[in-house]
Amino acid sequence: QVQLVESGGGLVQAGGSLTLSCVASGNIFGFDAMAWYRQAPGKQRELVADITSIRTSHYANSVKGRFTISADSAKNTVYLQMNNLNPEDTAVYYCNVDYRLRRLGVPRNIWGQGTQVTVSS
Repeated sequence: QVQLVESGGGLVQAGGSLTLSCVASGNIFGFDAMAWYRQAPGKQRELVADITSIRTSHYANSVKGRFTISADSAKNTVYLQMNNLNPEDTAVYYCNVDYRLRRLGVPRNIWGQGTQVTVSS
């Protein structure tokens, strides 16, 4: 059974930094894409950043230049380095992964449980 475990969230002052990690466990052959989403209170879940298996990445306009997504395939881990945080970044951050159990297997998708990021002004 594949599971995602996120860590690294917490409380930080505006202008500070945090690094989120998401580790995938289970018998995974490979990843098609890994992404971070976030959901603030009363708002819809939104894509923050994603990275493909060939390491192309995409960012939401609101985080460009401040956040960096990276992946370590050997460790089945995706990271989100967040710099210059502001209160508008406060949200629960979720990891999302497209993966396969075999080389030509059916693509599958899984969500992590979320980690809270709170930025104080």
